[in-house]
Amino acid sequence: MNFESLNLSVLDISILGPAFLAGLLVLATHVPLGQQVLKRGIVFIDLAVAQIAALGVIAADAMGWEPQGLKVQIAAVCAALLGALLLTWTEKRWPEVQEALIGVFFVLAASAGILLLSNNPHGGEHLKDLLAGQILWVSMSQLIPVMLLTLTLLGIWFGFRQRIGRACFYVLFALAVTASVQLVGIYLVFSSLIIPALAVRNWPESRKLLGGYSVGVIAYVLGLALSAVFDLPSGAVIVWCLAFTSVIANLKVMSIKSAS
Repeated sequence: MNFESLNLSVLDISILGPAFLAGLLVLATHVPLGQQVLKRGIVFIDLAVAQIAALGVIAADAMGWEPQGLKVQIAAVCAALLGALLLTWTEKRWPEVQEALIGVFFVLAASAGILLLSNNPHGGEHLKDLLAGQILWVSMSQLIPVMLLTLTLLGIWFGFRQRIGRACFYVLFALAVTASVQLVGIYLVFSSLIIPALAVRNWPESRKLLGGYSVGVIAYVLGLALSAVFDLPSGAVIVWCLAFTSVIANLKVMSIKSAS
């Protein structure tokens, strides 16, 4: 590959700026929630709730509602909240199989989405957008309500974290995931939640949050830049960059421990 021929003019701040801000909003809530999810051992809850929220979007689309309209947002939030409350009940009732039930709910929601889109001529494209996302096409008007929601969720999480019970955690989680999945897609939502948490799992407790945010921010910057320069799907590139930065973060900790 001739790197001298790369067109760096594609690094347009008017396009990459809103996309990066969308990534920051996703990371803002997903990094602390991801560390809590990893601690609770319910890793696939993100996939399940994101898929349930996506099912709400698909159902609203099947009813002919505007893709970015208020009704679609309400449908997505209601679906995610119902899923979250159901997961709260199953964790109380059958905690020993909670992870398996999360997987079952994910498959059921995904299958229901496929059934609803089966007669839609644009169903495949719509499903791809929900999975891989279209982060480069995010607009500032989409980000304003998400920003307000993110600030509210962060205020509740960091202000009352010690008093947040199981049900409240699932509700906060559902609201965060619902907003994120419509910005960046299911794959990036799951990766933003779990990969930074994995990256810093062996770090000192006092540095985990900052470390997780650092891993996420570096990956989004690198992923957006590479996807623009090489004309590759942004979501997929960012997922791989998250994995790469996670490995680097782990290697750094291992080298420090071995040196000591």
